[in-house]
Amino acid sequence: MPDSNRIIIFDTTLRDGEQSPGCSMNLEEKLRMARLLDEMGVDVIEAGFPIASKGDFEAVEAISREIKNSTVAGLCRAIKRDIEASAEAIKAAPHKRIHTFISTSPLHMKYKLQMTPEAVLEAITESVTFARKFTDDVEWSAEDGSRTEDDFLCRCVEAAIKAGATTINIPDTVGYAMPDDYAAKFTMLRDRVPNMNRAVLSTHCHNDLGLAVANSLSAVDAGARQIECTINGIGERAGNAALEELVMAMRTRPDAMPYHNGIKTEMITKVSRTLSSITGFVVQPNKAIVGANAFAHESGIHQDGVLKHAQTYEIMTPESVGLHRSNLVMGKHSGRHAFKSKLEEMGYGDLGENAFEDAFNRFKDLADKKKQIFDEDIVALVEDETGRDNENIRFTSLVIQAGTKGPQIASIEMDVDGTRKFAMSEGNGPVDAIFKAIRMIIPHDDAVLQLYQVHAVTGGTDAQAEVTVKIEENGKIVVGQGTDADTLVASARAYIHALNKLIDKRARTAPPDVHMNEVERAGP
Repeated sequence: MPDSNRIIIFDTTLRDGEQSPGCSMNLEEKLRMARLLDEMGVDVIEAGFPIASKGDFEAVEAISREIKNSTVAGLCRAIKRDIEASAEAIKAAPHKRIHTFISTSPLHMKYKLQMTPEAVLEAITESVTFARKFTDDVEWSAEDGSRTEDDFLCRCVEAAIKAGATTINIPDTVGYAMPDDYAAKFTMLRDRVPNMNRAVLSTHCHNDLGLAVANSLSAVDAGARQIECTINGIGERAGNAALEELVMAMRTRPDAMPYHNGIKTEMITKVSRTLSSITGFVVQPNKAIVGANAFAHESGIHQDGVLKHAQTYEIMTPESVGLHRSNLVMGKHSGRHAFKSKLEEMGYGDLGENAFEDAFNRFKDLADKKKQIFDEDIVALVEDETGRDNENIRFTSLVIQAGTKGPQIASIEMDVDGTRKFAMSEGNGPVDAIFKAIRMIIPHDDAVLQLYQVHAVTGGTDAQAEVTVKIEENGKIVVGQGTDADTLVASARAYIHALNKLIDKRARTAPPDVHMNEVERAGP
């Protein structure tokens, strides 16, 4: 008998999360995230929307070849060519799912689809039946399900299950629902749909009113046994239900939520920081579970209580989400073995040899400049080096002339495809001079800098700077990050990182399918 309290975790970071403006990832970054999600115990990884572009198809295909434990899902509209593209992209996966959707609310049917309810019902039957030709694992979603009329939603769900759908997803696509109302939808479906026992009910909530996690948990109480969510809650508009909040709510409050899942929660912090590093979306300090302040205490009363007994102000342990409290003090006298042990303790034991050497050398340089090395400093160094082995452009050195009296001048050296190149430029400030010098070596006149952001990795005047830049070129948006104790060096690293991603994106990205506009592409 299946475990009635086992919750399936369906992660859509690589699909719905990537649709968040500025969150696009290249192939290597998607593979890196997919490996971590698989290792963390995610049941289903929605790898992308294969028909959307050549790049999306290739990413889903590559993930399908590599992931061995999680089910790999491809999203598609209720259109045969969409379904065929998804089926082809996930073909190599040991466990595969086709996820097809169509809108069912009166508003969407009238204005978006311009279809009658009867035509939508027919499309549901045809699309699910066709999808079943490629796999037995078919999920059907009622886009804008929370605003769909009950009678029609029941007819749609019954038709989808009859056609072969094994998972029925009722999304709160626009984040409109309230917990009680959303739960009532699931209770109603369980009571009224005669073949409901043949499929798993799923929830997919957006956070427009800040209720995505609350709505998802309410749906679970009402019978949903799959939750669709993303790391750090990224996603369209205000984002999706955050995976880390959902699983830690279940782990922390089994009295109120007597459900369980297969997530290794000790990996949460690592996966969260990796995604933040890839996308450039910095997690807000007061974010639940993974924010910098989630386990920080400044109030004297709180500090006193925590010192006497941690549970006075901490309802979960830092270790349960992968934050390690180590007695191993890292400094300028630490050797490779100590540094490697520290990385393994922090969940970075699989770092490649080149990335390890680069991170260790930068750690030693940093230790000469800083009195105290924090875990956050080491994470920033590692994340800054990870995934850069195949870069075409590499930062070598930087000299800056700045101040109030003279022109601001940047002299920069870079390796471009193995060839050392040098440029010098004046600018309106040192950062402008750096970026102009880089443009002299790597011309990219159509690219526009959309964001330049600096934040300190830790406290203190000797803190490392983490710089994020966003560049847009002809509709292609990339995000680069760089860290260094010198803010200007971090700026150069971030800009070069973004350029490498732009070069990769030029090579890999094809225009979206000409028949699919952004509204159609959005999905649940």
